[in-house]
Amino acid sequence: MDLGTRPRSTAPVLSRLSAGIQARNQLLVEEWQAIVEWAGDHIVTGPEGAATITEGYLDTGVPIAGDGAPLVSEFALMELVAVLGRTPDGGKAYVGRVIECAWRLPNVYEAVVAGRLAPWRAERIADLTRGLSGEAAGFVDRQLWNASGIGWAQLERLVAEAVLRFDPDKAEADRQKAADHRHFDISDVDEHGLVHLDGLLDAADGHDLDQAVARRAEVLGRLGDESSLDVRRSKAAAELARQDLALDLLVPDPDTGEVVATVPGRKVVLNVHVTDTSLTGDHPFVNPVGRWDEGRCPITTAQIREWLRSKNTTIIVRPVIDLADHLPVTAYEIPDRHKTRVALRDHTCRFPHCTRPATRCDIDHHQPHDRGGPTCPCNLVPLCRRHHRAKTHSAWRYETPMPATYVWTSPSGFRFRVDHRGTHPVHPPDE
Repeated sequence: MDLGTRPRSTAPVLSRLSAGIQARNQLLVEEWQAIVEWAGDHIVTGPEGAATITEGYLDTGVPIAGDGAPLVSEFALMELVAVLGRTPDGGKAYVGRVIECAWRLPNVYEAVVAGRLAPWRAERIADLTRGLSGEAAGFVDRQLWNASGIGWAQLERLVAEAVLRFDPDKAEADRQKAADHRHFDISDVDEHGLVHLDGLLDAADGHDLDQAVARRAEVLGRLGDESSLDVRRSKAAAELARQDLALDLLVPDPDTGEVVATVPGRKVVLNVHVTDTSLTGDHPFVNPVGRWDEGRCPITTAQIREWLRSKNTTIIVRPVIDLADHLPVTAYEIPDRHKTRVALRDHTCRFPHCTRPATRCDIDHHQPHDRGGPTCPCNLVPLCRRHHRAKTHSAWRYETPMPATYVWTSPSGFRFRVDHRGTHPVHPPDE
C-alpha cells in the first residue's frame, strides 16, 4: 500500500461479509423448515405407532428432543440423516435440536425463521434446554423471544434460573450433592521445593478466600515486597495459613492517609427490591431465585440463607426502590449511590457483545458534563476502559432511545442495539 495515500474504506468488504452470512443463514433456515415439515409427517404418537413392523424389522419412535416434543420414526430418521450428509449420531443430534426449537422453543424457532437469530445460536440454546421440563423450557423460550444478542454465559445463567424456578427441589438436591465433592488438596513437594494446590470450594467461601489473599498481597506490596502480584498472592495464602499474623499491622491508605483496621469476617450486601419476598418464605408468590453479583449467576435462596448464617458475617441491607429514578447531582464526580444503581440496572459494559461486569467498568456521561449533561443515572452508562476509550477517541457513538437501551453506530456505519436481552444488529429499513 502506498503510504502516501489514504487507506480505502473497509465498509464494502464488511458489507459483503454481512450479506454472505445472511445468505448462508437463509439456506439453513430453509433446511430447518424442511426438517420440521419432515418431522410433522413422521411423528409416532403412541405405543401402536412406536412399534410397527416394517419389512420384518421393528421400527420404533425415538425421542430426540426434550419432554413434550414428538417421537419420530427411527427408520425414517436414518434416511433423513443420510440425505443431510451427516453422521448417524451427529445427524440425529442436529435433527433433535431443530425439533427442540420447533416444538418446545417456538419463540426461538420463529426468530430463526424470521432471520433475527442465527441457526447455530439456536442450536446452542436447544442443547441447553433439552434436559429441562416443559415448563422450564417455556420460561427460557419466553425470555429469548428476541435472542440474537444473548451471550453464552448469560444463556447458561438463564437456564440455571429456569431450573431453580420450576424444579427448586431438584436444584437444591443437585447443589447439596455437588457440595459433597468439595475438597482442598496439596500435592507432594516437587524438585523445586514447591507444591500445587487443587480445591473445590463453596462459591462464597472461595470469594472470601480470594478477597483475603488479595488484601494480604496488597499489604505485602505496600510493605516493600517487589515480587510479582502472583508471587505475592502465593505468599499471602501462606500467611493466612499462619493465622494472618500481619493483621495487627495498620497500613495507611496512600491516597487519604487514613489508617483502617479491618475486622475479619464475611461482608454481605443484600440489594432487596420492594417486591422481593424471596427470603421470607411466607408469601404465595415466593421467588426462589436470588442473584449473586460477584459470581454473576442465579443462586437458590436456600444457599443465600446458608451464607448469611456463616459465623462473623456482616450483613448490609440496601433497599432498591426504582432503578429508573432520576437523582441528579451538580458535580461531575459520580457518587457511589449512582454507581450502584447504574450497575444494578445494566449489569455489564454496554458496548456491543461486551460482558465485563458493570462494577468493573468506568461510568460514562452519555451527554458530556461540560455540555450540560447531568450527573444522574439517566445519563450514566457503564463502559469498560477499552470501550470507553473507543467511544471517546474513535468514531464509535451511541444513543439512548429509552432507559437501559443503547443504539451504537460503528465507524463504518453499522448499528447495534444493546439492551437487557443482549446485542442485536439494527438493519437499515430497506433490508
